[in-house]
Amino acid sequence: MTEARGSAGLNGEAHARHAPGTPCWVSLMVHGMAATQDFYRALFGWEFQPGLQQLDPYVRALLDGQEVAGIGQLPPDRHLPIAWTPYLASDDVDLTAETVRSCGGTVGVGPLDAAEAGRLAICSDPSGAVFGIWQAAAHLGTAITDVPGTPAWNELLTFESASVAKFYETVFAYDEEPVVSADFDYVTLHIKGRPVAGIHGVGHSLPRDRGPHWMTYFEVADLDETTARVADLGGHIRKPPHDTAHGRVSTVTDLEGALFALIQNRS
Repeated sequence: MTEARGSAGLNGEAHARHAPGTPCWVSLMVHGMAATQDFYRALFGWEFQPGLQQLDPYVRALLDGQEVAGIGQLPPDRHLPIAWTPYLASDDVDLTAETVRSCGGTVGVGPLDAAEAGRLAICSDPSGAVFGIWQAAAHLGTAITDVPGTPAWNELLTFESASVAKFYETVFAYDEEPVVSADFDYVTLHIKGRPVAGIHGVGHSLPRDRGPHWMTYFEVADLDETTARVADLGGHIRKPPHDTAHGRVSTVTDLEGALFALIQNRS
């Protein structure tokens, strides 16, 4: 699971510059900012402060005063898929974006400066899954992990893992650890021996209306209670709570249909 260590962030909290390739931030672009903030405030206990204004109105979600995620406003005429997007750390976003292009991916936004906070690009891999690249300056990304309400894992759901894993390994220098199984197509991406993300090939089980996409898992203290709260708040339960090798998991959507997972880790 992802973690952070080291120097001070925007608010002076101590957290680290993430190693290149590490998921360091998650961001959601929506049409209804106020309703979305109310949903996640009630679900995770997040509070919100103004954030980067380079693209559109944007707020930073805080937990105990520390940054965990971002939510931005889509223009009314932009009918893009509503989805949580992971950002992968880079020491040179321009070079990483060029490598994305040379490896068959697409750069849809940027690279561009986000004032004094850093530099970013939004890309898609050869299968069409969208992800971001973040080169930190003042804003180092997610400042707290391993507590309820924080991102716990990022996983790419795609048709098959082998070809797209090669793309990410070339761009971000990951080491891979395939799961050897006749009926389970999964690759774990590692940096310096530490797992940071996964690629799950699900074949024809991939939803036709979504295509390949990244899924963010958020840690919760009580999966069944939090999953039920999603429905009470106006979201939807796509896959009810079930046990996995890594903990108890459910898949849900928020008010605008953004898909994410909840996980209660095994203690």
